[in-house]
Amino acid sequence: MERVKLIELLNDMSLEEKIGQLMQLSSNFYEDEAVLTGPAMEFGIGENEIDQAGSTLSIFDPETIKKIQQKAIEKQPHHIPLLFMADIINGYKTIFPIPLAQGCTFQPELAKECAVVSAKEASAGGLHVTFSPMVDLVRDARWGRVMESTGEDKYLNSLFAKAIVEGYQGKQLKDKGSIAACVKHFAAYGAPTAGKEYNNVELSMRSLREDYLPAYQSAIDAGSAMVMTSFNTLDRIPATGNKWLMQDILRNEMGFNGVLISDWAAIEELISQGVAEDKEEAARLAINAGVDIDMATNIYIKHLAGLIQKGTISESQIDKAVLRILTLKNDLGLFENPYKDLNPEEYSRYNLCSSHRELARKAAADSMVLLKNEGILPLKKSGLRIALVGPYTEELHLYGAWSLLGEDKDTVSLRVGMECAGSENKLYCIKGVNLIPDQEFLYGFKGLVTERNPVTSDSFEEAVKAASEADLVIIALGEHAYHSGEGGSKADLRLPKQQRELFEAVSRVNRNCISIIFSGRPLDLRDISEGSKALLQAWFPGSEGGNAIADLLYGKVQPSARLAMTFPYCTGQVPVHYDHFNTGRPFNGDHKNRFQSKYLDIPNEPLYPFGYGLGYTEFGYSEVRLSDTLMKKQDTVTASVVVKNMGEHAGTETVQLYLQDQKASVVRPIRELKGFQRVYLEPGESVEIMFEINEEMLRFYNHNMEYTSEQGAFTIFIGENATTNNQAECYLQLD
Repeated sequence: MERVKLIELLNDMSLEEKIGQLMQLSSNFYEDEAVLTGPAMEFGIGENEIDQAGSTLSIFDPETIKKIQQKAIEKQPHHIPLLFMADIINGYKTIFPIPLAQGCTFQPELAKECAVVSAKEASAGGLHVTFSPMVDLVRDARWGRVMESTGEDKYLNSLFAKAIVEGYQGKQLKDKGSIAACVKHFAAYGAPTAGKEYNNVELSMRSLREDYLPAYQSAIDAGSAMVMTSFNTLDRIPATGNKWLMQDILRNEMGFNGVLISDWAAIEELISQGVAEDKEEAARLAINAGVDIDMATNIYIKHLAGLIQKGTISESQIDKAVLRILTLKNDLGLFENPYKDLNPEEYSRYNLCSSHRELARKAAADSMVLLKNEGILPLKKSGLRIALVGPYTEELHLYGAWSLLGEDKDTVSLRVGMECAGSENKLYCIKGVNLIPDQEFLYGFKGLVTERNPVTSDSFEEAVKAASEADLVIIALGEHAYHSGEGGSKADLRLPKQQRELFEAVSRVNRNCISIIFSGRPLDLRDISEGSKALLQAWFPGSEGGNAIADLLYGKVQPSARLAMTFPYCTGQVPVHYDHFNTGRPFNGDHKNRFQSKYLDIPNEPLYPFGYGLGYTEFGYSEVRLSDTLMKKQDTVTASVVVKNMGEHAGTETVQLYLQDQKASVVRPIRELKGFQRVYLEPGESVEIMFEINEEMLRFYNHNMEYTSEQGAFTIFIGENATTNNQAECYLQLD
């Protein structure tokens, strides 16, 4: 439909119809008897108002979607179709590694492939929009939703934001297999005070603009069709009612012209946050901020018309919002085909098909970070007696929170993966302890989470005995999927007590311990790391998790992932990130000097830094060489190193480029990631890696809040992670 036709449609709609387009209803409004006895009664709306709704969320059955869409078109006066939205975060039916794990691949193009598959499966199921990607910068592992981000670095997050949006949306939204992306949560949701869910955010304007906004900008520049508001306050103003944030920054400065949707009931939360006296005022604040869709409340449908009658807001504000929604529906091709790609036959054929599983297996293996290896890996394929112990031995819930359609029956467990890969070894499997701590009542998205196959009282002793009789032990530990995710904030980042006790007992009787950690966040792994011969961070790897781990342990796949988020030495270090600032009294290693920036009881350094990860070989680096030590504003300087595979195995190295301003008008980070290259080398092979450095890479917000560079010396680091000291110096000349 041409835009002029959309405008004609808008002008012909009643005010009631227009406001209906701004209301999003949850799936239970479309259940039988919903109007008489269910949510509609509680909502205070009738069947006519339900028929006017513009969108709905979390309906997954294709036949149900088809029936609801057909009825909606018949009932809506202008036959405007519904938008069907859902949280498709790291897979639809084929579940990929959680986004934080995908960040560890340092392969945005791989995340794009995963998004393409997710969109293909979801669109065949009748969905039009996914509430993804979450591009919030995360630096505090206490916050459960770090699992949904791709990490702590603005540059890396920006690359992934772009790739994932492009993967979901394809070349055009109306193309087959494409769905609309919704970047979230705007803005700075990933920096809650004390790591506590829904908490206040305190950021300087410089930190907001320089660190937190770039990934959102990248997603918007990639064409993200939607943006979602965040729950948090920023500068003590809730984001959903923040006109400066949503209008001046998001729309005017960042150039977003798509649909802005609230998070779940976020408009109503303006009341409990203390900036709105009642629902009417909440409606006024949100619509003035430019929020187009009210997710899961009756505030817009009940109060916008009255605000117009009072002259508090104008109907033109409603028109702008409705036109954006109509435009999205038109871009998806819904006016010509309201069912778009919905196809039950293709839905069945696509979901968990062999090619999708193959991609899931590759993504999982490429996302797991080998943190330690004292020569025990890779494993031999025969002649070993292996004790496989721990709560993740046979666990099937490997897909993390928000994998709403993931099913245990479709997931490959660690035990199955190990049995398939090393059939000539003897594998003894004993769980040992439960995954959910004793006496804990863990609630997930659908209520109380119960333990799958709880252990008997003597299982602990059996696991220790099996470990004592084995050549080596693989101990599979971690947090439950619902220990992280939304509502999963934690004050203690250690493993549950009974898992730590199992590890201590097992490692005491067998020093050949290979520890595998499943989690949605960085954990305090000090004791586990110290007592292990090898340590693999598996995250929540998805449908093919067990196969992917076996591929790595047996050397079918070489470990290549690098940490996208720092692992703290202990919880007391968080928030911790590599690109921190120097202080006036930086710690110089002199523990006798009390008056330096340091802890008395723990190291300053994290357990494992950003960018860290091992393979089955070692790489050597030459000194950094520069094409010139002076760079003028319009020039580029080439920085290069020679990287050589010094070991006996082939492997992939992620060569990382960091820059540091030596002096500026404001304090600058000790270093910032500005580029990386993955290179595969055979044993003894070497290659020259080159990075082009230009003036734009040195820009920041100066003391006058101008985004610019400043003349002076800067340091170039090239190495294997954020702690590298392989460096050279260059000088930027601007005059």
